[in-house]
Amino acid sequence: MNLDNFSTRLSIALHRVQNPVVVGLDPRVELLPEPIRPQSLEQSEVARSYSEFCRGIIDVVAPLVAAVKPQAAFFEQWGPAGCQALADVIRYARKKGLLVILDAKRNDVGSTAVAYAKAYLGGETGPWQADALTVSPYLGDDSLQPFVDAATESGSGIFVLVKTSNPGGRMFQDLVADGRPVYRHVAEHVARLAEETADKSGYGAVGAVVGATYPEELAELRAIMSRAWLLVPGYGSQGGTAADIAISFDSQGLGAIVNSSRAIIFAHARPEYRDAYGDQRWQAAVEAAACDMIDEIHSVM
Repeated sequence: MNLDNFSTRLSIALHRVQNPVVVGLDPRVELLPEPIRPQSLEQSEVARSYSEFCRGIIDVVAPLVAAVKPQAAFFEQWGPAGCQALADVIRYARKKGLLVILDAKRNDVGSTAVAYAKAYLGGETGPWQADALTVSPYLGDDSLQPFVDAATESGSGIFVLVKTSNPGGRMFQDLVADGRPVYRHVAEHVARLAEETADKSGYGAVGAVVGATYPEELAELRAIMSRAWLLVPGYGSQGGTAADIAISFDSQGLGAIVNSSRAIIFAHARPEYRDAYGDQRWQAAVEAAACDMIDEIHSVM
């Protein structure tokens, strides 16, 4: 069993691959390449296709990136079979040496929060075996603490939603309270938790989700949360660019990981890759898109 904490394991993995790219695993029936599209919409058929698709992506990106980020909703949509496929994908990714950030955005209070935390943050001994989990802060500090406790106990990590990449996030996150926007209050709390849980990597078990679509806020939040890993979504299909995320890295090129989902995993359908690869060579398109993103980010680091 690996005894290093999540932050240290992430640092080691990023040094190994020399880039901050995370590949999001967001399978969708209508976008799957033709060779592995399910023959029906039976739950078991879709789940099999999702598992095959995600394992095929993992085979391609495992030598290239440090982590993958399965989005739980796309699997849960297909019932028990989908959940089993998610569990299989997580285990397969770990077997291939990738860290797994489960994007499930869980939270609650009291014993329910404890149950969520034990389920997702049990590390190698837990039922889901994720290395890290995305968590909502909306219920306050007593809802976050069980996740912090579980993460520190198991050597896992959490990423708290601070400034999300979707346009509607401004509705609540930008509301001003006590002279500061709500997202800044959340960031200051995350900064304290990251400081308290920092390990030898210099970063804590508590990180933050901060979208690439808001570069000015990203710079502000990087300064506030100096010991928190930033998980940066919104790159690619949502409009975030390499220039937008440059400020998120520290002097060693660490401190942030940048997620791209659709732009990589469905690259076979993108005009710039479709003619060269298409459905029959969809894995080659995934590899090309991942390498192109890595090169784009290297240009600003």
